[in-house]
Amino acid sequence: MELLPSVLASGWASGINAYLVVVVLGLLGRFADVAAVPESLTRTDVLVVAAILYVIEFVADKVPYLDSIWDAVSTAIRPTAGAVLGLLLAGDASTVEQAVLAASGGGAALASHLVKGGLRLVVNTSPEPATNIGTSLGEDVVVAGVAALALLHPYVAMTIAGVLLVLGTILLVLLWTRVRRGYLRLRAWRQRRRARAAY
Repeated sequence: MELLPSVLASGWASGINAYLVVVVLGLLGRFADVAAVPESLTRTDVLVVAAILYVIEFVADKVPYLDSIWDAVSTAIRPTAGAVLGLLLAGDASTVEQAVLAASGGGAALASHLVKGGLRLVVNTSPEPATNIGTSLGEDVVVAGVAALALLHPYVAMTIAGVLLVLGTILLVLLWTRVRRGYLRLRAWRQRRRARAAY
């Protein structure tokens, strides 16, 4: 199970942006000769398709509300990508280890995807696009860094991913509480206004 830190870190990153993870890992394997990268990720066709999908996601992720639609569509894709990466990284491990690593990668991807999707819904309550663009660019930088570290320094990457997952969850709860409170105040204000208009 020495591969678990790499799988958890790459799984977490896949939950944010699976295509970028494939591009980063593939480039590391192809041009930096990182032996831990599965050969299938270094193929030209895989890198080209992943790069095209990353560019599409790069644009979609910066547009308010379109990013949330994209996240909803990606609910099946990102956890699956995390599980597949876990399986690929497992290589020639035993069947049980492959199953555990695939489940770990998929589970980490699902957790980070849910946190990302929830946070982006909250960000969309802000009317201007700058918040979306800044948040998305920050996610891209962190994902690229964690994906690279997942193979070069797996324990560091796993620690960063774990801390960010916990902080993201806490932030999501705090922001959702504030948004809900604001919504309830707005609803109460509208009801009072209607009541006054009725008199």
